[in-house]
Amino acid sequence: MKLLISALTKYIAGVVMFGALIFAPAGTMCWSHGWLMMGILFVPMLVMGAVMLIYAPDLLDKRIKNKEERTEQKGVVALSGLTFIASFLVAGLNHRYGWTTLPTPIPYIASILFLIGYAIYAEVMRENQWLSRTIETHDNQTVVSTGLYGIVRHPMYTATIVMFLAIPLVLESWPSFVIMLPYIPIIIRRINDEERLLNAELKGYAEYCTQVRWRLMPFIY
Repeated sequence: MKLLISALTKYIAGVVMFGALIFAPAGTMCWSHGWLMMGILFVPMLVMGAVMLIYAPDLLDKRIKNKEERTEQKGVVALSGLTFIASFLVAGLNHRYGWTTLPTPIPYIASILFLIGYAIYAEVMRENQWLSRTIETHDNQTVVSTGLYGIVRHPMYTATIVMFLAIPLVLESWPSFVIMLPYIPIIIRRINDEERLLNAELKGYAEYCTQVRWRLMPFIY
């Protein structure tokens, strides 16, 4: 019950915060693409949280409570947060003032891509019991090298890049998309620091890196 209350509290806070970030600058709640984004973001999140609560409560608890301790990662989290906030606010302002528009199919194509990213994210959590919001290693941790981890070394970050780059397009905002692009080098910075830790502390990770060459996208990076 304590975990349920904690998870619901964070979920509701996320709904309220995200809604405020897009609808307040938009100056209206009557924004269909804003509600579309709310739906594809928070409905799967609720389902995923319920599944984790039933089948993997320890993982849910870890993802709720963990906070970054490494200085490098604190900077990454701060930069990511600023990027998200700026992108969401500008999306709302773009809707209010009509700075740019997108061809009708693009927000719906972006919605599909966002859900694909969500599905990849869910699969990563199923495959990797050691998955955490923070950069750390655990006692008895082993290298996961099958499934998506047999294709790229950081499939979770691949999923988040797809998802976060899709959000501005769902919200019909080219300026927000441009603002969100720095998320890619931010994630690369996070990966570089994470791999330094894993190579130093996780047995077998160096060998895994020789077997799986690509970090985020096969044949690209």
